[in-house]
Amino acid sequence: MQSVLFVCNFNAVRSAAAEALARHYFGRSVYVQSAGVRSGEPTDPFMVAALDEIGIDAQKHRPRTLDELEEGEGLNFDLIISLSPEAHHAALELTRTVAAEVEYWPTPDPTAVQGSREQRLDAYRDVRDGLAARIRRRLK
Repeated sequence: MQSVLFVCNFNAVRSAAAEALARHYFGRSVYVQSAGVRSGEPTDPFMVAALDEIGIDAQKHRPRTLDELEEGEGLNFDLIISLSPEAHHAALELTRTVAAEVEYWPTPDPTAVQGSREQRLDAYRDVRDGLAARIRRRLK
């Protein structure tokens, strides 16, 4: 596996975390990017905090869309991993013009969790840890 694209709805939580985790674990041995189907969301501070807890600095991440990524550097990836139903539909649409393998990793949206700051942060930690385990297994 030489290049991987993670896709979710806004590129502010799930795909941003997956990109940061993959870069952390695999450095430059795998080219990694992330994008969202839609724009409009800033990088989520809870995800930045959850990644910071394990020594990953994601503060500089700037969300971008699939269209922005395509215009900037293109969509030449070996593997596209979608993390939400909407992103999976978009990834499958991309395979009409891009020769890439697509995998769907259903990943809960931690922004939907209500409660105290710690309860909400726990939801982000769960997503972080689940993605970390899958990324290490899949990209090794």
